Amino acid sequence: MPVIVITGHGDIQLAVEAMKVGAVDFLEKPFDDEVLLASVSAALGRLEKDSQRETERADLNNRLATLSVREREVLEGLVAGKPNKIIAFDLGISPRTVEIYRAHVMTKMNAGSLSELVRMALLAGVLHHSEA
Repeated sequence: MPVIVITGHGDIQLAVEAMKVGAVDFLEKPFDDEVLLASVSAALGRLEKDSQRETERADLNNRLATLSVREREVLEGLVAGKPNKIIAFDLGISPRTVEIYRAHVMTKMNAGSLSELVRMALLAGVLHHSEA
């Protein structure tokens, strides 16, 4: 749940600490009603966005679970930016076989493009942002 901190005696250190532990806003009294309403609206919007992202992540993880071990290995090579020939060499298979696995991965993940597949992998945690 999003948290909005409201205080009558705030200071910068308290505000910084509240934000560090996850508060979405920090309001000091007195404040305008519109400021509170805007803060609540923004917090609820953030909650909804987080909920949608979690739903999408769960859906992606379900799709990932349908991949075979070899398809998962090909996926990891693809999202790491490796060409088919390098993936084939790394896995000890032919480039044509990589193409077949790649087609299966794209179909099972319901990805329309390689960039969409990479975005899915990032969201699902297959590839961490530091690796991209």
